[in-house]
Amino acid sequence: MSSIDVEGVSVSFPLYGGMARSLKNRIMSSATGGRVGSDRRSRTVIQALEDINFSVQHGERVALVGHNGAGKTTLLRVLSGIYPPLAGRLVIDGRVAPIFDIGLGMDPEATGYDNIRIRGLYLGLTRKEIEAKIPEIAEFTELGPFLDMPMRTYSAGMQTRLSFAVSTSVDPEILLLDEGIGAGDASFMERARERLRGFVERSGILVLASHDAGLLARLCSRAIRLEHGRIVDDGPFDDVMERFGKATERHLAEQSRDATAAPQSDSKS
Repeated sequence: MSSIDVEGVSVSFPLYGGMARSLKNRIMSSATGGRVGSDRRSRTVIQALEDINFSVQHGERVALVGHNGAGKTTLLRVLSGIYPPLAGRLVIDGRVAPIFDIGLGMDPEATGYDNIRIRGLYLGLTRKEIEAKIPEIAEFTELGPFLDMPMRTYSAGMQTRLSFAVSTSVDPEILLLDEGIGAGDASFMERARERLRGFVERSGILVLASHDAGLLARLCSRAIRLEHGRIVDDGPFDDVMERFGKATERHLAEQSRDATAAPQSDSKS
């Protein structure tokens, strides 16, 4: 059975020189995003995640929610092994399928068939597994003889069809999705949505980060809300989203009051 256990995980990124000063000023003036601090060497650091604790068991579908810069994508990359935690402990049981950029690893000079093999290897399939899946992938793309041609000859929609078909051909134990997957032209979308539903159903665990509340509601039963790199809420999806909505309304109301009060303050001075 697949599972995820995250205990006290923290991630920070050091910045240097002018970039550090510029980004620090931008984040200090922003309502969201990672927190700015300093490490022992007095370098400016962005604390992307801090003291993250949660567990996910087989069968759970978890939404990561929060404003831009809250830490959702960083957390997905930690779960996929792209970012090692600087502190804490991460225990994952099961094969992870990170689907962040479905075109990653594709070679425009290689044929469609060769790109199926390249992308399949990137997703962790063996060569034997890839060869067994090629007929089904080729049929789904409906690209026919184009699969024998270099991918640079494809339209953008054809490239997306190929990338989408390969990325959704695996049988993940732990599926990590960021902002969903596009599937190109409108005529292909209905088949793509059906394939995506089956893709999610085959996974033992789903962790999905998105701002699309409708997509999250269709696929997830639990939500984890992050703000400034910390978990601030975790529970049943509807309950967390209701509290998130109320918090957002309060924040917008405070911003509106501040904007209204600012000119009055200036006129008195």
